[in-house]
Amino acid sequence: MQEALSVQIFWIACVATAIVASVLATWSRRARYIGRFAVGLLMLLGGAAFNAANLAFGTDYAGFADQAHFGWVTTAWRAVVGPNQLLFIGLLVVFEAVVGVLILGGGPRTQIGLIGAIGFHLALCLFGWGVTIYSLLSFPPWCCCFAQSGVPPPFPARKPPL
Repeated sequence: MQEALSVQIFWIACVATAIVASVLATWSRRARYIGRFAVGLLMLLGGAAFNAANLAFGTDYAGFADQAHFGWVTTAWRAVVGPNQLLFIGLLVVFEAVVGVLILGGGPRTQIGLIGAIGFHLALCLFGWGVTIYSLLSFPPWCCCFAQSGVPPPFPARKPPL
C-alpha cells in the first residue's frame, strides 16, 4: 500500500504543526488549540477519511504488516485482517474518527481522544521502521497536548488529615 505524496505531506504538516504548537503551548493558549486541532485533523482526515477512501476504492491492506518488526505480527495480520479487511479496516475508520472528534471536542473528551491516539500509535510501532519513526516523532507533541489540555486529574489530590 503506497500512500500518495499529498497524503504524506498532509501527515508531516499535521505532526510538524503539533510539534511546534506543543513547544509554544506553555506560553500560548492559541498554540495549545492549534496543536489540538492539528492532531484531531490528522486522526479525522489523515486517518479515518484516508482509510475510508482506500477501503471504498478497494485498496488491499493484506501486505500492511509485511515490514513488521516481528514475524508473528505479519502472520497474525495476514490471517486475521487480510481476509476480513472490510470489517477490521472499517473498525479502524470508526476508531480514528471517534478519536479525532474527541480530540477536537475539548475538555475531558480531548484527554480521552489523546489517550486513544497515543495508544494507537504505540501499537503502530509494531508495523515497521517507517511507522515507528512517525509514531516516535508524534509522541512528544501529543503527550504535551495531553498534559496541557487544562483538565484536572480524574482523582483530585486529597488534603492530608489534620
